[in-house]
Amino acid sequence: MIDKVLQIENMAKFRKKPVVIEAEQYFSGKKIAGVEWAAVFAHEHPEGKSNTFRPVIRTLEGTMEVSEGDWVITGVKGEKYPCKPDIFAATYEPAE
Repeated sequence: MIDKVLQIENMAKFRKKPVVIEAEQYFSGKKIAGVEWAAVFAHEHPEGKSNTFRPVIRTLEGTMEVSEGDWVITGVKGEKYPCKPDIFAATYEPAE
């Protein structure tokens, strides 16, 4: 237990490398590669919504729901994942 406390106290800081990514903002009806429709059941939905089909992206971490206004990012290895607009704005800026 003490080792874990020392690791936390001595945690190093890191800065994200400046990598140019591609991203598209999702809106209903917009077709984006990697976004598909899948059934989301009420017991799986974070807001407890009824069984419905929703836009999702299958990522390395599992299937993630894409909401209106989310950014769909293409990562450095071609992987796709959703990002909430506020996080996107705090993390990215337009590239030249």
